[in-house]
Amino acid sequence: MVDFTVELVDGSFHTVDSDELSFKLAGRKAFLNAMEKAGAVLLEPMMKVEITAPQEFAGDIMGDLNARRGRVQGMDAKGNQQIVKATVPQSEMLTYQSTLNSITQARGSYHMEFSHYDEVPAHLTSKIVQEAVASGRKRAEEEE
Repeated sequence: MVDFTVELVDGSFHTVDSDELSFKLAGRKAFLNAMEKAGAVLLEPMMKVEITAPQEFAGDIMGDLNARRGRVQGMDAKGNQQIVKATVPQSEMLTYQSTLNSITQARGSYHMEFSHYDEVPAHLTSKIVQEAVASGRKRAEEEE
């Protein structure tokens, strides 16, 4: 979450019914309710990626980047090497080295650095939220 504040305007405590878990659960419910009303979106880190490989592999590299939800920004030639520039979600780059080795017969290399945050696509957002809710429920049950 970025750029938000919380203000508690009312609350009460009862010696019998109030305990730490009750306040945690109430806070969790209030937060989820507020996020639904605010129309919050999930953001993911996007990486600026530069891949250097022999020219004959450029098509396969671009196809793989597209499959990883990447956006190819351009290509440059340097001798018999092709440099592919793209922005790709960080989560899609976690296993990239082994894939690049496979595509290029270990003759390719890449460099990446943080670029910006971008909105997670809707079809992935619902999956992530469902997993987070299930995980939160499991933690709450373990705390009880």
